[in-house]
Amino acid sequence: MVAEKTLGSKMFDWLLVVILVGIALLCVLPIWYMLAVSLSEKSAASAGLVRLWPVGFNLNSYEQIVGDAKFFNSFFISVKRVLLGASISFVITVLMAYPLSKSAKDFKLRNVFMWLLVFTMLFHGGLIPWYQTIKELGLINNIWALALGGSVPVFSVILVVNYFRNLPKELEEAAVVDGAGPWYMLLRLYIPLAVPVLATVTLFSIVYHWNEFFNGLVLMTRENHYPLQTYIQQLVITINTANMTEDQFKRLSEMSNQTLNAAKIFIAMIPILVVYPFLQRFFIHGITLGSVKE
Repeated sequence: MVAEKTLGSKMFDWLLVVILVGIALLCVLPIWYMLAVSLSEKSAASAGLVRLWPVGFNLNSYEQIVGDAKFFNSFFISVKRVLLGASISFVITVLMAYPLSKSAKDFKLRNVFMWLLVFTMLFHGGLIPWYQTIKELGLINNIWALALGGSVPVFSVILVVNYFRNLPKELEEAAVVDGAGPWYMLLRLYIPLAVPVLATVTLFSIVYHWNEFFNGLVLMTRENHYPLQTYIQQLVITINTANMTEDQFKRLSEMSNQTLNAAKIFIAMIPILVVYPFLQRFFIHGITLGSVKE
């Protein structure tokens, strides 16, 4: 029988709701503000008159971006980078985490490899050796330089290792009795049971590859190889009045860097906002169970 809630518990529930709504607004309002600024006229945005609604509604900034073929080229480069990079990170993370989740008795070098992983989290080889390695491999201006960068996410590996170690040992023992080998247990036992943590680390990888711009800036020497975030970071509007039509001049005169930047930021956020709801339900469960070893 469920006991009736007291007045104090009801007030606490309402207070909790108010706090959560406030946190949600703090997360949503910056995105909404960016959208409002991107849809406002130049003078209102420059004067700081835009709050939560567009002032002088117009689509000039979006027309400028959508009409730029280089923008879509960079967009699809980022999509390709996310697909390749997230897939590679997923495979490497699983293949590393599975043997490292075993005890030192089953995998004698387990502790050595774990210390090597932790060492890479504390110390970095340096920017110049990293660049020289990429250059010697012939990956400058190559999509694989972007996809392979960060392909061994150590933090994600440790999360998956701890998640695997928390799975009941009896399941593996029963599989061994039935004649299952390591590959069978990994593909048919461990991966299906680890969907929450695998979805979580995949989300980490997707966000990293989509938002990261520095690798594109350093490793891509041609603008047509820039991923989206690098292109946005480097984008400069050059106004050539000599070859500009009257309609183009009017549109650019109504647009400011502030409204254009707001439009670029908002468009760049859309893919992550679309993907996140599908993986969000796994996020807390995967982080909680993968963060500690009982």
